[in-house]
Amino acid sequence: MEPARDAPLESGGAEALLGELEALVRDVVRASSWWERHGVDCAILALSLFALPAGFLCLRSENVLVFALGVTILGLCHYTLTVKGSHLAIHGALTESKRWSKIWALFFVEVCTAFTAEYGRYGHVKMHHGYTNVLGLGDSSTWRLPFLNRYVYMFLAPFLIPIITPLVAVERLRKVELRAALWTFGLILLGLYSHYWLLLNVSGFKSPGSALACMLLTRSLLAHPYLHVNIFQHIGLPMFSQDKKPRRIHMMSLGVLNLPRLPVLDWAFGHSIISCHVEHHLFPQLSDNMCLKVKPVVSQFLHEKQLPYNEDSYLARFWLFLSRYEELMVQAPPITELVGLQ
Repeated sequence: MEPARDAPLESGGAEALLGELEALVRDVVRASSWWERHGVDCAILALSLFALPAGFLCLRSENVLVFALGVTILGLCHYTLTVKGSHLAIHGALTESKRWSKIWALFFVEVCTAFTAEYGRYGHVKMHHGYTNVLGLGDSSTWRLPFLNRYVYMFLAPFLIPIITPLVAVERLRKVELRAALWTFGLILLGLYSHYWLLLNVSGFKSPGSALACMLLTRSLLAHPYLHVNIFQHIGLPMFSQDKKPRRIHMMSLGVLNLPRLPVLDWAFGHSIISCHVEHHLFPQLSDNMCLKVKPVVSQFLHEKQLPYNEDSYLARFWLFLSRYEELMVQAPPITELVGLQ
């Protein structure tokens, strides 16, 4: 793949381009209210918390439709808190206070998601964002499972995410000091046991097995799109080597893809993960609502400068991965040579 004709190729030109775009986005942010910068997303997370009692109470009903409504409410709230909430929290996009950012990260990542906030921040913010699509560092390779065939990976493996997540977290805790490990393990256990206790004492489940089965059901409700989105937006796009990676603006415009607006996923995962992923990788500290607000500015700028602005539909990416699974998910992706961009 070669850069677009007439695009600035030297490192100084790339830095100037990024600086120009940052100035445009900064103007939009400064002209935005607190409600636009943080309030909208905080309100969505608050609504999800307030909706939890209704979900647990619906599970008491013997009516199948009401019971299904309870599962849907709890599943949607779970993914809103664990994906959207965790993602915004580890980027410090929920508040401008560093202290509260750490508190929210502990709540959303460890209590709600049953994962370790420290490793989540390291793996996602430092590695994935710092080395987007750089092989062996930030190339989303954690989502590649070459030993699974395409159908198992795309259709069955997502059901295991709620089980694998806390197990991976416990494995990571072996590498930190005992006090920090015990603190994190306690918060993870608090989140999991609270869910289990509420199912028994509020929803009225009669046996531990049925409560655990309902936990798995609600926590895997949106597991399929969650797994799919994590591979759709990076794997299959240009990959780079550590010593020949392009400048930041080229790395993000080439190696990141936006999906179209999808109401349920917009709500549960957030705009920065779905339709504004390019904007999020360029400006990771912006909230979901602000990523959506600066999207026209970013897309217009990249188009004017003849830089890539990758977009594709969910179904198109799904069929691409299903048809080219061996090439994209089993074999090691080839390194893209970008003449002049290094």
